[in-house]
Amino acid sequence: MKSKSSNKLSAFARRYILQYLFALIIPVVAATGLALLADWLAGFRIWYYHEKSYKILHWFKENIFVIILLAAVIIGVFVTVVFMRRLLRYLDDVINASKGLMEPSDAPIELPPDIAEAQLELNLVRENALRNAALAREAEQRKNDMIVYLAHDLKTPLTSVIGYLTLLRDEPDIPAESREKYTSVALERSQRLEELINEFFDITRFSLTTLTLDTRRIDLSLLLNQTISEFSPIFAENFLTANVDIQSNVYLVCDPDKLERVFDNILKNAVNYSYENSEIEFAMTADDSAVTVTCKNRGRTIPKEKLDRIFEQFFRVDTARQSKTGGAGLGLAIAKEIVTLHGGAISAASDDEVIEFTVVIPRK
Repeated sequence: MKSKSSNKLSAFARRYILQYLFALIIPVVAATGLALLADWLAGFRIWYYHEKSYKILHWFKENIFVIILLAAVIIGVFVTVVFMRRLLRYLDDVINASKGLMEPSDAPIELPPDIAEAQLELNLVRENALRNAALAREAEQRKNDMIVYLAHDLKTPLTSVIGYLTLLRDEPDIPAESREKYTSVALERSQRLEELINEFFDITRFSLTTLTLDTRRIDLSLLLNQTISEFSPIFAENFLTANVDIQSNVYLVCDPDKLERVFDNILKNAVNYSYENSEIEFAMTADDSAVTVTCKNRGRTIPKEKLDRIFEQFFRVDTARQSKTGGAGLGLAIAKEIVTLHGGAISAASDDEVIEFTVVIPRK
């Protein structure tokens, strides 16, 4: 079923039809008027049979309506051909102009003044296409750069793991204290290696698949409390404390696994960008229409130009390749897609060394 807007004629189409009707009606009316005027003027004198003009005037009078109809048909065909040729020229202009939609040129598309509306629309489409192409190239470049970074970073923990395991194998009489230290370092590097491999999988999944939801009714309060409790060792390791205020007995129809990933990514971001010995505030409130989750932490203020791009694929606030904050830049992008699939919204704000993420999900 077509929408109402698709049945409406454009301003150009209405104007063109009116021009055609006027160009068609005015000559027909004029020809009809001239024929009737000639017939009327001929009646002011008496024409005799032997006059040369008599037969012509008699035939004209007898066939005046046929003549008028024939003149109308001839005028109609002529006007229609003229307007069709003009319309086809406009169509050719639009087709030729459309070939330049994806050309990387700053020169705007130019069309005849009569179809200025089409010129405006084509220029808007061209600008959007060029903008999207530039964004796609930028995202692809960031992804490629990130893969190069990750591939390079894989070598460091892998080399450490191999080195320490080789040391443990080759020196069986190594002191217990040193053995424990080497084992701990090897485990730590192995865990970092696992994180990097998982980031590779994230890049592949995000590039090749579309997220889908497997929804069911859950106790969101319980899910959030469990997520926070799992972060307790991470908070302690980074000298952070948590101030948790979660409304109890809040139920929501959602995909719990994917929502858990949203809050997991937000909390990881808070840990990575928090000052030591600071507090992370995590709260959830709900009413009949929506659930609102907020996460605040104290850290270096994020500049507005970076804050505006924080949910882009492969974008990282901190571009340095550090073990703490050097992720693939997919966590928040995936979080946004998951929240959007739930019909909600996620936003970020940063001011006075406070970073705040807010997730709002409607209660269906």
